[in-house]
Amino acid sequence: MVRPECKNNAVTTTGPGRPRKQQPSRPGATAREEILDAAAELFTTQGYATTSTRSIAEAVGIRQSSLYHHFKTKDDILEVLLAGTVSSGLGFARGICAGADGDRDTVSVGARLHAVALFDGTQLCSARWNVGVLYNLPESRSERFHSFTKDRRELRGLYQRLGAALPENDWTATGQNGDLAFRLVETLISLRADGLSIPESALQAADAGIVLSGIGEHLAPIRARSATLIADFKA
Repeated sequence: MVRPECKNNAVTTTGPGRPRKQQPSRPGATAREEILDAAAELFTTQGYATTSTRSIAEAVGIRQSSLYHHFKTKDDILEVLLAGTVSSGLGFARGICAGADGDRDTVSVGARLHAVALFDGTQLCSARWNVGVLYNLPESRSERFHSFTKDRRELRGLYQRLGAALPENDWTATGQNGDLAFRLVETLISLRADGLSIPESALQAADAGIVLSGIGEHLAPIRARSATLIADFKA
């Protein structure tokens, strides 16, 4: 079936009952992706509570009724956005931890923690919108977003597992290495919100986690091994 398309600001039909008011102007292969992009922008720049589904639809160029074809509520949109901030980092961390059992030397163990922090931090820094700021919403802690909370808790636990495998020193004896790295990465959200994020921010956070774990003298080889782990994962 050929979908009618009309230019000069006329309506473009994108499917049965889902007319578009204008040509797509947002990144995304589908209307759903465009809705998520618009919502991420509005939630992070205007606030979640003050953003309506109507304003999201208008930002995309579709009718509000068309938005409901993809998402029934504003919370449904927020749920997908929050999940997207964790899913990639969690998948990578699971893979890194799965191959960590044979590691015994400081560089190998440190490289795994560094790689997880660098990969996770890069996702937070490179996303089109700084969706991580929504972690602080009271709504994000409700039962409605249990799945996101569960995944974030698992990711934090994997950081802790990797940190616990580092050689003991005065700091590691407290068992805080992995959690420290996790928290350092999440500070990138605030750094970005303040306009202070730079291209090297994710690497700096990962490096800081290693230095503060007491193994900074091995940073160069840890960095190299970390880069290889990430490259292998992406290959």
